Amino acid sequence: MAGNIFGTAFRITTYGESHGHSIGVIIDGCPAGLNLSSADIQVDLDRRRPGQSAIVTQRKEGDKVQILSGVFDGKTTGTPIALQILNTNAKSKDYSHIKDKYRPSHADYTYDQKYGIRDYRGGGRSSARETAARVAAGAIAKKILEKEGIVLYAHVSAVGAVKLLKSDVKNRSIIELNEIRCANAERAEEMIALIREIRKQGDTIGGTIECVLEQVPAGLGQPVFDRLEADLAKAMLSINACKGFELGSGFEGTLMRGSAHNDAFYRDASGQIQTDTNYSGGIQGGISNGMPVEFRVAFKPVATLMQDQQSVDSKGEQVTVTGKGRHDPCVLPRAVPIVEAMAACVFADHILRSRLDRA
Repeated sequence: MAGNIFGTAFRITTYGESHGHSIGVIIDGCPAGLNLSSADIQVDLDRRRPGQSAIVTQRKEGDKVQILSGVFDGKTTGTPIALQILNTNAKSKDYSHIKDKYRPSHADYTYDQKYGIRDYRGGGRSSARETAARVAAGAIAKKILEKEGIVLYAHVSAVGAVKLLKSDVKNRSIIELNEIRCANAERAEEMIALIREIRKQGDTIGGTIECVLEQVPAGLGQPVFDRLEADLAKAMLSINACKGFELGSGFEGTLMRGSAHNDAFYRDASGQIQTDTNYSGGIQGGISNGMPVEFRVAFKPVATLMQDQQSVDSKGEQVTVTGKGRHDPCVLPRAVPIVEAMAACVFADHILRSRLDRA
């Protein structure tokens, strides 16, 4: 199976399955001399882990990370960093009923068609549990961003039809103070209430996460195929359940005229070049322009429902798929640190690549 490596200068390779011995990641290209401990990584893993609130899956995984290599005396050595997270609460028997059945909108059928074999226990490699390894890698990538003075955060901006309005005040400091991880307290309560109602119905719901990077220097990114927004789009669309990506004005920009959409440049009082507006989302020509990078990511409703669905089995015969096990009614709260992690990996990669461009 190819396709498990992401990045060029800052490269991550994840491994493991949902119900296997462990999951993990190998990071190649991390600079030497960064202060790093398992506690630094654990902070973000705790934000992603299952069982952290009543509106996410109740699988009880501690997601404790072990640093196996690449760190000595609390500092990165410049050699590959290997991280491991043990699976301690897998309940494989919860999936025996779908051993030969194809769950609607899952990877069961496509994996069978591609490989002729699939790990049905929690989806195996296709499970969102793999993203814990990404979050671990992202925690290290964030250290590279911090060293450059870049501020990164994400939050839930919509759950179903409950959305943050343009008039809503966003408060970054409250994101971690509510279960849904929304930057507006009033909308957060509405979102949580909706998810609880959806869960009672045995159903699921999707929504949108907004991600912002501030104090990004101008000049990050590559032209043509490795445009900064292209790498961000690939990173986001590689996340389980992600179905959409938009930067800056996104699809709403198609309703505007160029005269209104263009971001006019000016020099501020400190002598820095900025733009009056930021419809470009901080990226022009595939390269950062010094303005905040702003993008949104759309997530579909979780495919596993706690209700019966019609499908077929591996023989093509009609079957009923019954929802069992421990699943998220909405992926968004736990996806926030995943979005941050993948964004951090992209920017860490381009920061390191930009140093080579000027060598």
